[in-house]
Amino acid sequence: MQVSVITLFPEWVEQVTKFGMPRVAVEQAALSLKLVNPRDFAENAWRRIDRRPYGGGPGMVMEAEPLARAIAASREGNAGPVVALTPQGERFTQAWAERFVAGGGMTLLCGRYEGWDARLEAGSASDGQIDVELSVGDVVLSGGELGAMMVIDACARLLPGVLGDENSAMEDSFSSGVLDHPHYARPPEWRGQTVPEVLMSGDHAAIRRWRRQQALARTWERRPDLLDGLTLSPDEQEWLRAYIAQHAIDAKR
Repeated sequence: MQVSVITLFPEWVEQVTKFGMPRVAVEQAALSLKLVNPRDFAENAWRRIDRRPYGGGPGMVMEAEPLARAIAASREGNAGPVVALTPQGERFTQAWAERFVAGGGMTLLCGRYEGWDARLEAGSASDGQIDVELSVGDVVLSGGELGAMMVIDACARLLPGVLGDENSAMEDSFSSGVLDHPHYARPPEWRGQTVPEVLMSGDHAAIRRWRRQQALARTWERRPDLLDGLTLSPDEQEWLRAYIAQHAIDAKR
């Protein structure tokens, strides 16, 4: 997978490949990271790429020309989409990570200051240089670097052979449409709390059923919106209805 990142701080973004699953992905040649600094395409001796906005107001705006040139350079050998990281974009999800991995790569544009000249965006008067805008959350950061590192990490762990056990990614939260089930490890009792007996029973069918039920329960409690449109088996529907009814009874006590 080829990932290009356009950033004013390439040394910072490079750190994502030094640890965890991105490091493993790079070592296995499953992930290649290309860093492009838009200052290298500045049209002045000071490598300045920001200007004051037309119409006045605080802050500075990243210029279109050096960013367009940086995008062109980042796309050499990388046919994936240009993804701009901005709080104004669509929410980045596991589905997006899976889409990027399936497509073989992308270019991530990290904004700074008040953002970039709007003429770079898709749907502008020109053809636009940006294919999609994504947000990593309803929060404003100083720039897109942390978001880019998050996207890279999410994608790296989906690459074949990176996790070691391919089922690990399949059982993650969101991959199956629901949140992950609870996990337990040794000792069997910790500060008065015990591991559910079913997990120590050796009955793999019962364990799978318990984990699925716990995932549904967690999703209903914490992210009920994820259940909308989710296809459940008749047994799962019946179990979830009973769980919700019991939860309502317990809440009234």
